[in-house]
Amino acid sequence: MPEKVLAAVRTGPERTEFREFDMPNIPDDAALLKVEVAGICGTDVKFYSKPPISEPVIMGHENIGIIAKAGKTFTKRRGLKEGDRVFAEHYVGCMTCEHCHRGDYRLCMATDWRKNPEGIRFGYTPMTRAPHLWGGFAQYMYLPWNSVLHKVPDGLSPELAGLVTPMANGIQWALFDCKVGYQTKLLVQGPGQQGLSQVVTGKQAGAELIIVTGTNKDAKRLDVAKKLGADYTINVEQEDPVERIREITGGEGVDVALDCTAGAGTAPLLLGLEALKRKGGTLLVQQETAEFPNFPLAKLCNKYVTVKCARGHNYQSCEQALQQLNSDRFSLELMTTHRFGLEQTHDAIKAVGASGEAIHVSLMPWM
Repeated sequence: MPEKVLAAVRTGPERTEFREFDMPNIPDDAALLKVEVAGICGTDVKFYSKPPISEPVIMGHENIGIIAKAGKTFTKRRGLKEGDRVFAEHYVGCMTCEHCHRGDYRLCMATDWRKNPEGIRFGYTPMTRAPHLWGGFAQYMYLPWNSVLHKVPDGLSPELAGLVTPMANGIQWALFDCKVGYQTKLLVQGPGQQGLSQVVTGKQAGAELIIVTGTNKDAKRLDVAKKLGADYTINVEQEDPVERIREITGGEGVDVALDCTAGAGTAPLLLGLEALKRKGGTLLVQQETAEFPNFPLAKLCNKYVTVKCARGHNYQSCEQALQQLNSDRFSLELMTTHRFGLEQTHDAIKAVGASGEAIHVSLMPWM
């Protein structure tokens, strides 16, 4: 094992510094992950540009790697050993609350970094907290006793396994939360990695109709959406999406509308509400828009809409996502578009938000 670990540290808005850390001591109930792939998503772009905390952070919350070192208690409790490839969820739960017992680590107070300064979440926890290696934009990452790990199926490449977080979100939001299934008419707004994962989930679940919306810059992504199972794509900058959806559905509307956009404001929510069927549709919303003073609440109630909130994934959705990625049913390699080395961390993050060419970006610390 090397004596030092190289990591990319966010030290300010759109500023990365490369620092070396001492290789940490590994307690009997903990382990060390040799990071192979750290996926980058829209949240990374947002927090890189406008850090939510002032302390320096090793980002990277979508992490695949090899267990390089493990304590005896760790291997006994986890059924894992050195050399195993795993996916480390970014949630580090308390393991005692009702949410953790259900596998809903995303709801545990210990993972709520906004309200709990003692909470730990990979890619969000300040680097100043020992043993410092709390993110995947590094050669190694520390795995405490309460880290949530999933063994990567044999034969699944690290890069493809790196899609597990958006794919798990797809399963969580579409399948578990919004009950997409046989004969569902589904609208997916935004053809990024999150939206495309909803397409795959909807197709796998038996959706009757899948419509995906995007903008001018999403031409490539919309093409990938068709290849992954979307029946129709709509460029909202070139045609009226409400009229087009009405035309496609024969005036009936869709059963479920999922907002997977980034930085689009209130427009996707309003479109989703208009696109839903006359009564009883389901609307999945993001938390980007903090306030909506003129929200058409009367229409929401009149259409008897169920509102669901997009919030991460649970243990089961991650397990199913890994199986989906290993199934070869869909050409998911179409989503793994860009690869960067650790020294290119800044460029890797910027690539995600720059254009529609990038879908899923993989940071590979050893490349």
